[in-house]
Amino acid sequence: MASASLQFFAFMLALFGVFGDIAATLLPHWKVNADIGSNIITAITQMQGLWMDCTWYSTGMFSCTLKYSILSLPVYIQAARTTMVLSCILSAFGICITTVGMKCTRLGGDTDSKNNACFAGGICFILAGIFGLVPTCWYTREIISNFLDQTIPESSKHEPGGAVYTGFISAGFLLIAGVIFCSSCFKRQQGAWIYPPKQHHFPSTEQDSNAGYSLKDYV
Repeated sequence: MASASLQFFAFMLALFGVFGDIAATLLPHWKVNADIGSNIITAITQMQGLWMDCTWYSTGMFSCTLKYSILSLPVYIQAARTTMVLSCILSAFGICITTVGMKCTRLGGDTDSKNNACFAGGICFILAGIFGLVPTCWYTREIISNFLDQTIPESSKHEPGGAVYTGFISAGFLLIAGVIFCSSCFKRQQGAWIYPPKQHHFPSTEQDSNAGYSLKDYV
């Protein structure tokens, strides 16, 4: 019962990680630059994401521009696009596989098949967490290095946005869920190897009957 509850907890963490991963991939809040200007009326907030750049004006207007050209983008944005999409795909596969392999579900067949499914889903979650953690770290490093660069004007400097923090948290959830799924299956398999089931040998009825007849003959 404890392992089933732990698997359900890991599944909920993975579910939050998947939703956060998808939100971080689509949201344009990876870079944020607030330019207040001379007064609050002319304030402009510029946001840059993996797929679009958006500008919010204090008057209430909001406009976005899609990034159509892939080759014109910096390398870290291209890598972030690829790895975040892979993270979303792997985490979705992990959700489907662990749904079959969890102890609290009636899918997946026997115990060994469910353990293998849980282990495979845990590996998917770990890989998804790694693929989600690498671009967020790389993107944050580029933002900080540009912010500390004295040659770049203040108007062109940005700070990490909410999508970066969402990517960090989602990657952590996926990594924790993957470790829990893999460790729970590994403990069960290790226990089966250390303590194999005892085999009970029962004498056949044929031998008992023969022994009985031989005793009668001797009497």
